[in-house]
Amino acid sequence: MADKIKQIADAMDMLAEDTSVPRNIRKGATDAKARLLDTKDAMDVRCAGAINILDDLANDPNIPLQARTLIWQIIGQLETVAKGN
Repeated sequence: MADKIKQIADAMDMLAEDTSVPRNIRKGATDAKARLLDTKDAMDVRCAGAINILDDLANDPNIPLQARTLIWQIIGQLETVAKGN
């Protein structure tokens, strides 16, 4: 499980460091990562919070196609982790 969380966090880092992505999307990816790694809540709550943030980002009209695809992949991974608990 920890490996899967690290893989998801690394994907969010990749999105947050991509300079071709608008600043608000990069900040949202950082916020979603922080939400996922916040250990004071249960894993399913953390995943749901991160998914909510990422879903809002995916619906942004200014997001490049490759970033939207990456966000959808991350959301899919988060849903798998949330169901695993």
